[in-house]
Amino acid sequence: MSHAHDSSSGSQVARAFVDARRTGRALPFYPGAEPGSLEAAYAIQDEAIAAWPDRIAGWKLGRINPPHDVRFGAGRLAGPIFSRAVWTAGFLPTPFGVIEGGFAAVEAEYVVELGDTAPDRGNWSPVTVEPLVSRVFIGVEIAGSPFAGINDHGPAVTASDFGNNAGLILGAEISSWRERLPLLTCAVTIDGVEVGRGGAAAIPGGPLDSLAFLLNLLHRRGRRLEAGQLVSTGAATGVHDIVAGQAAVADFGADGRIECLAVPATGEAP
Repeated sequence: MSHAHDSSSGSQVARAFVDARRTGRALPFYPGAEPGSLEAAYAIQDEAIAAWPDRIAGWKLGRINPPHDVRFGAGRLAGPIFSRAVWTAGFLPTPFGVIEGGFAAVEAEYVVELGDTAPDRGNWSPVTVEPLVSRVFIGVEIAGSPFAGINDHGPAVTASDFGNNAGLILGAEISSWRERLPLLTCAVTIDGVEVGRGGAAAIPGGPLDSLAFLLNLLHRRGRRLEAGQLVSTGAATGVHDIVAGQAAVADFGADGRIECLAVPATGEAP
């Protein structure tokens, strides 16, 4: 397959996902040739980012499970979080849109905020990224795609559509996070039924390892992580499917809780 064909197919996929997200319309199948590598997937993602009418406020990370991690040469994948899809949790449940016929899930996450723009280099580690972090919050990533099978065709397909992200609900700041991070725990319920329990230790290498991975990836992609941007570091209790009309609660114990409500998508949210 020629590079020109790859590029043309990737542009088609990017346009299809952007159009479907903007109109809140499901895609019954993957809209083109499936990318065979994460490099090809991120090329599609970059085209979609360029076409999306909003700025990047941060990034999400998702785990790549065995045996895909070996085949694709990575244990995580990343996707953009756009500014109009970052919501602050309040007293009332936070509504978020779900595309009927697409995919949606909620994930309890630990969200790090960058204090300064990261130097543009690779070889980051959990130790070297820690000074870059200004604050850590509890959060809920809204996973979502117009394509219901987004997670069924391997990590490259998942990465190609904004990494299967549809928003981020930001909760309370975590106090004394440097001392407490490895011990933090949380649980998620949907319609009052517990669907997952875990914590920061459930994220491979911990949340700071996720941040290091992202910085190394963005360096290879010619992108930077800027001061004030947020990084949702990975599902701490699992990925929990949800449909419009259902309510979810992410309970982080003494650090707070986030309530949210799935509603039918009206378009424009990523």
